[in-house]
Amino acid sequence: MTDEPDPVMVILRFNTERPADLASILSRYVVISRSQASCRNIDFVSSMTIPGQLVVVQKWDSLDAQQAHFDSAEMVEMARSCEGLLSRAPDIDLYQGVSMHDLA
Repeated sequence: MTDEPDPVMVILRFNTERPADLASILSRYVVISRSQASCRNIDFVSSMTIPGQLVVVQKWDSLDAQQAHFDSAEMVEMARSCEGLLSRAPDIDLYQGVSMHDLA
């Protein structure tokens, strides 16, 4: 057993009528956020079944690291940049790992 905190995963779903504009904002956010020391990985994908849906999947070292990121300047800037682009509020969900593996 270890005293290390459990990693957490966050899934952010964005819906837009302007996917190219939103993709530009989210791409920048993902690149910047991946450099944070507590970030294990961030993937950025688009739905193949729901037009205009873009998804960001994040994995953080701990719940504290994830919460600190959500309060970060990068997250605030991304959220502000999305104003006027979203069809509805983003769907944000937090997951606890049952079986999560980092590929090196």
